[in-house]
Amino acid sequence: MIFDKNKVFTIAELSANHNQNIDIAKQTIKAIKESGADSVKLQTYTADTITLNSNKDYFKIKQGTIWDGKNLYDLYKEAYTPWEWHEELFNYAKELGLVSFSSPFDFTAVDFLEKLNVPAYKIASFEITDIPLIEYAAAKGKPMIISTGISTLGDIEEAVNACRKTGNNDITLLKCTSSYPAPIEEANLLTIPNMKEAFGVNVGLSDHTLGSDVAVGAVAVGAKVIEKHFILDRKMGGPDAAFSMEPEEFKAMVQSIRNVEKALGKVNYQLTPKAEKNREFSKSLFVVKDIKSGEKFTEVNIRSIRPGYGLHPKYLKDVIGKRAAVDIEKGEPFSWNMVD
Repeated sequence: MIFDKNKVFTIAELSANHNQNIDIAKQTIKAIKESGADSVKLQTYTADTITLNSNKDYFKIKQGTIWDGKNLYDLYKEAYTPWEWHEELFNYAKELGLVSFSSPFDFTAVDFLEKLNVPAYKIASFEITDIPLIEYAAAKGKPMIISTGISTLGDIEEAVNACRKTGNNDITLLKCTSSYPAPIEEANLLTIPNMKEAFGVNVGLSDHTLGSDVAVGAVAVGAKVIEKHFILDRKMGGPDAAFSMEPEEFKAMVQSIRNVEKALGKVNYQLTPKAEKNREFSKSLFVVKDIKSGEKFTEVNIRSIRPGYGLHPKYLKDVIGKRAAVDIEKGEPFSWNMVD
């Protein structure tokens, strides 16, 4: 495992947000560190390893996405991170204290990343049906993080089983909505604790919604990994710019996540000293009218009011109808020794 299960692990996805400039990539990694992220993730493919250079209609994007009209090969040629950058970027991230790893999209990418000794593998949403790829990566014995954006329940089960078949049980499933950007109402965050229970794995969120509400909400329902796309400035443009977070946004999200972690705490019914002291402001039974010795207690002269120095309110019915043992002034906390 590359993260502490007691602390949410935040992943900043570099993706295509470098505009084919390694200096921008490194500036982005520095900003990722300054934003409080735990890790940076790359994507390891080329246009030729992920698709085919073909103008046939099959390879044209027409899914109602921000990339509609583009040819797959041209999109991936624009978006990929050059493999010759990987080692330099990984080393730079390590110098800054960031965990760095990648999503491989074919066997050659896994082989390449193995040479760079990455600490984990991330399987992208659209690769969850590539069982041979999942088995090949899982067989390396490193933590597997798998997004579930386009998957059926059966797809998830097959992917988890593919990992376990190799003896690899270090699996994290990320709830993901594969829309770019994703509508908040399609987040279905309650799937996160259900996945944990159903598959016995670590769980988290790969989030493409705008803003941080969904990511922070995911932590509240048990997500231990949060992944978001990161960009220096959305005005830079690029294939993923529209749904990527800028540094100040990411920083604010991380702070909110840390606050929610503190708020979640643990199951605890024990009162703090402050709460114990504040019980003085709870209700109790008080004498609210002067009472003579021998006079009956009624709902007119005994009431449940603040503060909490008198008898517990649950005894009110037991007191009503009994008689006073002594004269009692209005404003005195009621106690059993006042009862004849």
